[in-house]
Amino acid sequence: MFSSVLIANRGEIACRIARTARRLGLRIVAVYSEADAGAPFVRLADEAHLIGPPQASESYLAIDRLISMAQRAGADCIHPGYGFLSENPLFAEACAAAGIVFVGPPAASIRAMGLKDKAKALMQGAGVPVVPGYHGDEQDADFLSRAAAKIGYPVLVKAVAGGGGKGMRRVDRAEDFTEALHAARREAAAAFGDSRVLIEKYVATPRHIEIQVFADGFGRCIHLHERDCSLQRRHQKVIEEAPAPGMSSELRAAMGLAATAAAQAVGYVGAGTVEFIADASEGLRSDRFWFMEMNTRLQVEHPVTEAVTGLDLVEWQFRIAAGEALPLAQARVPLAGHAVEARLYAEDPERGFLPSTGKIIAFDLPDGEGIRIDTGVEAGSQVTPYYDPMIGKVIAHGSTRDEALDRLGAALARMRIAGPRTNLAFLIALSRAPEFRAGAFDTGFIARNLSALGAVPQPMDKAAAACGIDRLLRLEIEALTRTGAAFTPWDATDGFQLTGQRVITVPAAVDEELVLARATFGPDGPAVTVDGVSPAADAEIFDAERNGEVLLLRHGRQTIVRRADAAIADLDHEEGVALIKAPMHGKVLALFVAAGSKVAKGQRLAIIEAMKMEHMLSAPSDGVVAEVAASEGAQVAENAVVMRIEPDDGRE
Repeated sequence: MFSSVLIANRGEIACRIARTARRLGLRIVAVYSEADAGAPFVRLADEAHLIGPPQASESYLAIDRLISMAQRAGADCIHPGYGFLSENPLFAEACAAAGIVFVGPPAASIRAMGLKDKAKALMQGAGVPVVPGYHGDEQDADFLSRAAAKIGYPVLVKAVAGGGGKGMRRVDRAEDFTEALHAARREAAAAFGDSRVLIEKYVATPRHIEIQVFADGFGRCIHLHERDCSLQRRHQKVIEEAPAPGMSSELRAAMGLAATAAAQAVGYVGAGTVEFIADASEGLRSDRFWFMEMNTRLQVEHPVTEAVTGLDLVEWQFRIAAGEALPLAQARVPLAGHAVEARLYAEDPERGFLPSTGKIIAFDLPDGEGIRIDTGVEAGSQVTPYYDPMIGKVIAHGSTRDEALDRLGAALARMRIAGPRTNLAFLIALSRAPEFRAGAFDTGFIARNLSALGAVPQPMDKAAAACGIDRLLRLEIEALTRTGAAFTPWDATDGFQLTGQRVITVPAAVDEELVLARATFGPDGPAVTVDGVSPAADAEIFDAERNGEVLLLRHGRQTIVRRADAAIADLDHEEGVALIKAPMHGKVLALFVAAGSKVAKGQRLAIIEAMKMEHMLSAPSDGVVAEVAASEGAQVAENAVVMRIEPDDGRE
């Protein structure tokens, strides 16, 4: 076994690797960017070193810096975690050249599976079923359009070097193909430095089922059963579980055999995941699953496999990388109960799941039987725009699927997080959705049920708004009282009302919407209502004095209330003038219009790139671009004005 490890990653996975490394007695070396100087994973290490500025390209993706740091720290091995350099063959080769063990597969295996088109051709040769499509080298747009027509719509355009849904577009009609192709290529080039794509048939009722495989250096390869990752949004996994609902022992054996054959075809060593798409239109069948890709690393969702097998997959990674043999034969791999994992993200489901940034004001984690929380943040941590917005994972294990889902839903309902907006309320609704509970779901389930899951703009929570305004008003009264002044709701401008109850209007911004609350003053102080609704008794208040804001949590949903005259100014605008603002902190990737351009409602205006994803800004109405306040390549803050559109007065 090794004596020390450098963890070439950050956040939740760095914490996860450190826990196992500590148990195995390894000295832990962490590297961190300037943005992560105060992160929990840094404190978990025996020693930690600054690796560079916040930008990943200059820190966590800087191969030379990481190798140099590992050599200086005397690390025996480097564990890449997932993401970043975990599937980069150049990094694996650099480790080998420096005499440092890469805790992962050989560079040749990574390279073989890293390009989806080559991998599919390799799998066909190994007898592994693959999805019908075009996986060749020709990249001419007209040729690809003809290939899509030959395959038959709908099709998927997928980045050759892709993963995580980046560089992927579904196309339902021939007339939409060219635009989707360009968008996929742009996103692929930005995420992977490779704009090449392949075309595949889109399966109408797809289930995403993956097999966890492990191989040692002695030619043995086994699988640790399957995970169902079908609950996805835009190809990003949201909830994963093991075993897969509806899976038979015969189908598990068939998929496991295909997965181990795939791994052995590339001389695999270590942990990997072979991902399949299954047509579930008539239930899961052994003749209706196809190879999609192989992830040559540990997966985000590996805890559900650990829960049902009782195994530590990171320990297995270390032991196999150290030259040990697989500790179990296939027939001895356990499968006990059911496990489910939900990914908690800093994002706003009510605004198209836009990433959210800022300081985490409060973060209280649930516990209980069968509950595990993997996270890399804490109260006081900053969620920045530089990295993936995942805050953590909630894993629940039970003797049955219903018990696991019950425990998951209860744990999510007990969780408290305030600061950036999160998908907590969405996860609660998803864990309780009747169709999902019944096993009647596929990869399109979330997209079809956004409204039922609360992932669309919601009406104002007036009870929470009243609670927040009441809190701010009382803080204002307390502050005045501390100065020695006597607070009175009466003023010199309306001295006609000298006694009785006094009613005043209190302006506030509730989630950026102007609200005029009613405050009635009596002997016991103010009583606030919003449209006749009194303050919620079950709303939890956090950080009531941060920038004159109140953050409230109620039913897993966060409401932000501001009481200030400036709030009115922020919300007012000239009639007919549209201010196009950045929905999140990010980079202006493209501008499609200039000052003076006439635009139509729905027309593309700009693309903002944040947290590795593209977000389109569109015109809310017809008009003329009066001003463009940002330039291509520039960084913009959340709510910064990108451009201003005025009504078209007909003048040329």
